[in-house]
Amino acid sequence: MKSLKIGDLLVRTPIVQGGMGVGISLSGLASAVANEGGVGVISSAGLGVIYRDYSPDYNIASIWGLREELRKAREKTRGIIGVNVMVAMSNFADMVKTAIQEKADIIFSGAGLPLNLPSFLTEGCRTKLAPIVSSARAAKLLCEKWLANYGYIPDAIVVEGPKAGGHLGYKADQIEDEHYSLEEILPPIVEEVHAFEAAHDCHIPVIAGGGVYTGEDIYNILQLGAEGVQMGTRFVATEECDADPAFKESYVHARKEDIEIIQSPVGMPGRAIHSSFLEKVKAGLKRPKSCPFNCIKTCDVSRSPYCIMLALYNAFRGRLENGYAFCGANAWRTEKIQSVRELIASLRKEYESFSLRDRLFPNKG
Repeated sequence: MKSLKIGDLLVRTPIVQGGMGVGISLSGLASAVANEGGVGVISSAGLGVIYRDYSPDYNIASIWGLREELRKAREKTRGIIGVNVMVAMSNFADMVKTAIQEKADIIFSGAGLPLNLPSFLTEGCRTKLAPIVSSARAAKLLCEKWLANYGYIPDAIVVEGPKAGGHLGYKADQIEDEHYSLEEILPPIVEEVHAFEAAHDCHIPVIAGGGVYTGEDIYNILQLGAEGVQMGTRFVATEECDADPAFKESYVHARKEDIEIIQSPVGMPGRAIHSSFLEKVKAGLKRPKSCPFNCIKTCDVSRSPYCIMLALYNAFRGRLENGYAFCGANAWRTEKIQSVRELIASLRKEYESFSLRDRLFPNKG
């Protein structure tokens, strides 16, 4: 595998571990990935629930939690640590400011277009910014808006396809449509980014994710013009993943037919593992009495069948009867729980094997 360069950051293993909330990717997983040469990513979603012992105020606890997780990650690694901040979060600004103050290496931001993300940068800060997009049109718009409004060019762009886990930036009818597959949307985005690079004499690496599962997948995606990949699902079933063992085991035991698309209370489709909790939701047996966190801008408690924050937090703690596990389309392929080191070593071996085969037999596919 070739290394990935994001500004002055050199990523020896061109794998970005996807930011997974609530609590699935915190300092434990992120630091383990960083130690193997990849980009470890802490999810800022739901930290106010995880750290509510510090403060009953969700926003205060979230800020404290992100500082704590970044501090703990720095104690465990000298590698690259990023933070994922969703545009849809009500405390988006606080999480971005905190990540910058705590000198996170890079901020990844999706679940909406982060059009004002560069406005939070402070003089002398070295934090890189990488928006997450799902179309060439969005990539072009973001590049142009950031340059026009802030004189800033994205340090990287992440392309997320419809096979990703959690909330998806697609309409329900697009998720299974091959025209929206990662393999279809990636080349036009790469082309759009290259055109912007040529016009402004810059370099913006494209990182692609959503369904990337094997070393062969990594090879194929890089052949389409990406310089790195984003992987989330593969890192859940690792010893260092911050989720409860029961959460990880739900991946190991999942069958292909257990992976389903749900309609999230935040107004977006999402991919999850079927559970008794989701059965109760479909039967109309779940209904929140009030909104305890006001965590997502688009969530309306009067119409929500359940509190997504509590459902995801319960799953993170292993209480799957009161929640569910978000996952990628390939979660059912999970066979065992292993260390991050073992996983990345196996991905490298698969990649090199397929790369060699492709060089020796270029017309065999």
